[in-house]
Amino acid sequence: MMARRSLRPALAALALLASLPAHAVQPDEVLKDPTLEHRAREISAELRCLVCQNQSIDDSDAPLAKDLRLIVRERLQKGDSDKAVLDYVVARYGEFVLLRPVFALHTLLLWLTPVLAVLLGGFGLWRLARRRPPAPVRTLSAAEQAEVAALLRRD
Repeated sequence: MMARRSLRPALAALALLASLPAHAVQPDEVLKDPTLEHRAREISAELRCLVCQNQSIDDSDAPLAKDLRLIVRERLQKGDSDKAVLDYVVARYGEFVLLRPVFALHTLLLWLTPVLAVLLGGFGLWRLARRRPPAPVRTLSAAEQAEVAALLRRD
């Protein structure tokens, strides 16, 4: 019984650790300059792993993600700005590599779909609220009320 109680906090701590994001950056990838490394991490957070597709390259263990992390660090060491590094990667791999798509004419539907869904839902609720009220409930005539009363007395 006592062993179970001491095991609970350890399991809770393990569950909390498992919920933290896993950074797949290997020690040999980390730049010596902390400023450049910080910039590399910020850029990596904006780039999608093309294998995993739902993770940034910083969080992915895929070999392609590692290659992208190395490309980002190489470009930064060559003196490229953050935007230049992103532009280089996008030119090489396409816009899909960006975790947040650009707002442009060709991505307009992607950006406007949530707004359109909310507007259509609101319109549907408005139409539902404006429906004609149901026909009024008709009251029983005196003869019908007497018949119901007689039926109830029989039981």
